[in-house]
Amino acid sequence: MAVVKRLRDYHGRYRASQSAEERFWSKVARQANGCWEWRGGTSRGYGVFWLNGRLVKAHVYAYERDCGTYPKHLELDHWCRNPSCVNPFHLEPVTHRENMLRGQGPIAMRAKQTHCKRGHPFDASNTLIRKNGTRRCRICVRAEGRRYYFRKEAGLE
Repeated sequence: MAVVKRLRDYHGRYRASQSAEERFWSKVARQANGCWEWRGGTSRGYGVFWLNGRLVKAHVYAYERDCGTYPKHLELDHWCRNPSCVNPFHLEPVTHRENMLRGQGPIAMRAKQTHCKRGHPFDASNTLIRKNGTRRCRICVRAEGRRYYFRKEAGLE
C-alpha cells in the first residue's frame, strides 16, 4: 500500500495526494461471497469518504461510477443485505417503500404477515386498513368492541 502524503492546498486546507479512485479502492476488500466490503469510515453502517470537500456514501459513488446516475427520488437497495457492500452489481435503485418492504425491519415483518395474532387470515373480507396504513383484523376488532361493551355495562369501566 502506498504512503499517502497530506498536502496543503492554496487556502491552507489539507487535501489527499491520491485520486478519488485510488482512495476508494484502497478502502475496499473483495469477499468470497461477491461483496466488496468497505473498510473505511462508516455512518450508520454505510461506507463514507470525502470527495471534493463533501462526505459521500461509498456505495452511491461506486454505483454512479459503474452504472451511471439514478433518479434521486429512488434509493439504492443492497440485494446482499450488507450496508457496507459497495459492489454496484449488488445495488438496485428502488422506491423507499420497496426498500422498506424488502428489508428485515418491523415494517417488512408486518407486511409479510398473513394472519393476525389470534390466527385469523388477513384477506379482503377480514382486513380493515387504518388511516396510517396499518391493518386490523375485522373479527378481532368486533370481539374487542363486544368485550368493551360488556365491561362498560357491568360498571367495570
